Amino acid sequence: MPEFLKLLPAKEAMERLLSHLPQPSPPIEFIPTADALGRVTARPIISPENLPPFSRSTVDGFAVKASSTHGASDTLPVYLTLIGEVSMGTAPQFSIRLGEAALIYTGGMLPEGADAVVMLENTQIVRQSSQGGQFGELEVLHAVASGENLIQVGEDVQAGEVVLPAGVRLRPAEIGALLALGILEVPVARFPQVGILSSGDEVVPPEVHPAVGQVRDVNSYSLRALIQRHGGKSTLYGVLPDRPMVLRETLAHALAECDLVVITAGSSASARDLTASVIQEMGEPGVLVHGIQIRPGKPTILAVCNGKAVVGLPGNPVSALVIAGLFVAPLVDRLQGVLLGVPQSGVPARLATNISSLAGREDWIPVRLVPDQKGGFLAEPIFFKSNLIFNLARADGLVCIPADATGLDVNETVQVMLLAEF
Repeated sequence: MPEFLKLLPAKEAMERLLSHLPQPSPPIEFIPTADALGRVTARPIISPENLPPFSRSTVDGFAVKASSTHGASDTLPVYLTLIGEVSMGTAPQFSIRLGEAALIYTGGMLPEGADAVVMLENTQIVRQSSQGGQFGELEVLHAVASGENLIQVGEDVQAGEVVLPAGVRLRPAEIGALLALGILEVPVARFPQVGILSSGDEVVPPEVHPAVGQVRDVNSYSLRALIQRHGGKSTLYGVLPDRPMVLRETLAHALAECDLVVITAGSSASARDLTASVIQEMGEPGVLVHGIQIRPGKPTILAVCNGKAVVGLPGNPVSALVIAGLFVAPLVDRLQGVLLGVPQSGVPARLATNISSLAGREDWIPVRLVPDQKGGFLAEPIFFKSNLIFNLARADGLVCIPADATGLDVNETVQVMLLAEF
């Protein structure tokens, strides 16, 4: 049996856990691209065609041979023959020769022979033909270079190119890009299944009015929401009493059905020891970490049982959710093939007050973001107790005080990890 509550730094704890897990190989399913927001690509996506499939203008103006405009300026304009207009959505039925120009709109297909577009504001029609406004003589007041104000065939994507590797979580930009290529289905990782067990003799379901000394189950539902945000599906195994046999049977059931299991234990040391002891019986190598140099969340348990991760969280709601964001969320991502190690996005802000900390312990402090007079943000710390969930609900994000620091100073610039992206 490992020596429990021997504290490890958070990074080392995660590395130890990952070193005992097999490489993920998520099952694949094909779904409509339009419905794939938030899903993770399970295979590289290869472009079936060039994008754009034709050279097109990026401005409203006139399609020309660039050499026809050389030397043009406000004081010495160049005059070109206006021979027509490019209709949107169709291929031009004419070509451009030296000394000629054609009216073209943003997105219009470049006529054969043209290699640049002069912006509309750098021209004026000085003589109109009796054939109509798209014919006549054009005065060009600004020279253009070959390739200016247009997009070439395949400049965005070329046929056969890998446009998205495996392991990418699809955002609105990727959805639009894939549909622009006519990719109507996308291979994605199946939703990982996460089992959630809550334990504690004092814990009752949310719909039950707690008696004196009881509390409602907060953790199961905040954890389920966090897991859902990261693309996982949860099975709630209910609130379990602090009895070894019940926890043992339920955990065995959850491990058989799920890819990852999360347990929130009661607040007492005896409840945490019970959880660790039962996890240790569930498979090799068992408990790898019991105690992390972090606040909130010191009594965290990280284990692997026959190839599946088991995470034991503190019972206090703030501690449980913070630790879940730091450990459970990356594991859910990993089960979908998302590569770990990508830096968390954050918002820079100036600290509104001093924050003290103990050297050797990583602290995560909830903060509220307030606009400052310089157009940025102030981070106002919310000094909290780990069993008060609304302290976290009132926060916009978390600030990390590294283990090698004794605090942060007022006006120091910090990165705020947004809870909206947790």
